[in-house]
Amino acid sequence: MSREGRAPDALRPVEFVTDFVEQASGSVLVSFGLTRVLCTASVDDGVPRWLAGSGRGWLTAEYGMLPASTGRRTQREASTGRQKGRTVEIQRLLGRSLRAVYDLEALGERTVWIDCDVVQADGGTRTAAISGAWVALTLGAQRAGLPEPSELVGAVSVGIVEGEPRLDLDYEEDSAADVDMNVVMTGDGRLVEVQATAERVPFSRGELDALVDLAAAGIREIGASQRKAVA
Repeated sequence: MSREGRAPDALRPVEFVTDFVEQASGSVLVSFGLTRVLCTASVDDGVPRWLAGSGRGWLTAEYGMLPASTGRRTQREASTGRQKGRTVEIQRLLGRSLRAVYDLEALGERTVWIDCDVVQADGGTRTAAISGAWVALTLGAQRAGLPEPSELVGAVSVGIVEGEPRLDLDYEEDSAADVDMNVVMTGDGRLVEVQATAERVPFSRGELDALVDLAAAGIREIGASQRKAVA
């Protein structure tokens, strides 16, 4: 049982507030419990030089945590002159997750920028960002008259805490987890990426399968909210 009395297989309250930023092609403030991430989609004409003349577009992502998003002020990475490894890893995960369901050939020589800024962090920021980014991308594509994603993509964290599989870990649960996993999946249940780490002791194949199944159930529920947000 979580600190707020949530069952092990229950999501935190999930909410997608669309059109949060007026100027963006698509935007959403996504909340998973106390974790809140602002996701926007913007479209530019042109592509990186290595794609110029190919007729193919590009989709890329940037991710950051606002200074007041955690318990103590986080220094802006721009002030240090370089991004942290964690930030780069999450940006790449965001880009891979969305490109897995987006037709870059149909986009033409345009670039879609996905920006995800963590407003408040209480665990699961990368998975909330992926789920919100899909909503922002879909809304942006609708409004710009561009191809929409071919399939839904959602993400959620799972883990083993005190010997028990749990869904959608908050910070307290994540900090105490024996196993920590992030799962990215399409709406029809195909895996895009699984990031799993034994924080304390190795875990079995059976436990891995159980965690993936738990994540799949959560992503189905998240997906229903995502579809409603873009309808």
